[in-house]
Amino acid sequence: MAHNEKLAQSMEFPPATEQPNVYPLSWNAQTAKMEEVWDAAQRENWDPKKLPWDTLDVDSYTWEERESIAYWWTLLSVFDASAPPVFAEAFIKTYEVHEEDPVRRCFFSVTRDEQNHEQMCGLAITKFLGHPDPITYEPKTDLGGRLQKNAKWLYYNGGRYWTGYKKAVPKYSLAVLFSSFLMGEIAAATIFKQMHDNSRELVFKEAFRNIGRDEGRHMAICMALMERDYPRLPAEDKAVVTKQIRAGYLFLSAVLFEPPMEFWDLPNDFIDNQREAEEVARGAGFGVPSYDAKLDNWRNAMLNLKGVLDRYDIPFPAIPEVGITGQEVSDIEMNDIIPVF
Repeated sequence: MAHNEKLAQSMEFPPATEQPNVYPLSWNAQTAKMEEVWDAAQRENWDPKKLPWDTLDVDSYTWEERESIAYWWTLLSVFDASAPPVFAEAFIKTYEVHEEDPVRRCFFSVTRDEQNHEQMCGLAITKFLGHPDPITYEPKTDLGGRLQKNAKWLYYNGGRYWTGYKKAVPKYSLAVLFSSFLMGEIAAATIFKQMHDNSRELVFKEAFRNIGRDEGRHMAICMALMERDYPRLPAEDKAVVTKQIRAGYLFLSAVLFEPPMEFWDLPNDFIDNQREAEEVARGAGFGVPSYDAKLDNWRNAMLNLKGVLDRYDIPFPAIPEVGITGQEVSDIEMNDIIPVF
């Protein structure tokens, strides 16, 4: 068709619009739970700038403590800074596939929440380092220098999956995509609850309370979509979900547990440096869970997820790192991952 061809002069109605088209002209609503989640998102929206920052005295911390706490926020931001574009892609997909109206709004709310979480990381890092960028910051201590090396390697690893994710979004259904989303939300909701309980600073307690509540709402979105779509999930998609659960564990372990060295491309002293920083941060009243607590978190999150997938006869992958048996999945590459946080 020529660009300036006037079809309206030759036919009564226009031809069918090629699909997927970026927007529906319909506001269907079949899943009542999604409307409830959207209403909660509107009530619970928060602004990181309005947290009680005036109660935080960074000068009361040593530089090792400041760099260790900023490192944890940097570790989180490797995931949270990628979350807004990751969910924005999924949000666009809900329009392209003409998802029902409350589903589109719920994915919008997740994108907005993740933007808040990223902003929170940036505010905390900037306060503690006196610099807005952990990669170009000049470390004040030996530990700070080693943590900056960790941060640079994490950033390098995290950046590798974006191309694969953009290829995955159009290829997979939302039912497959949100199996990966649920993976992160279950574990994240637990860890942020613990950090709220164990952190001393009021501003961080408030932030973790809000972030944990957001993650719980995201989990409810995933569960509602699973209940709607999984009873009709094709067998080939079930196999992809099993693989994505294993991939999600490997990817998210870097922030929720410890990065599996055979999967992540990291220097040999990475975990030792991270453990040292977490110990310093805990001593300063910042509530990073201990190794054993993180292990318990992951095991419980995986068992909860397994219980959900069992309802739909979807094989659960073996997660030997936390003592869970299941289907062996060994061919995971960074480009295979559909990660979110």
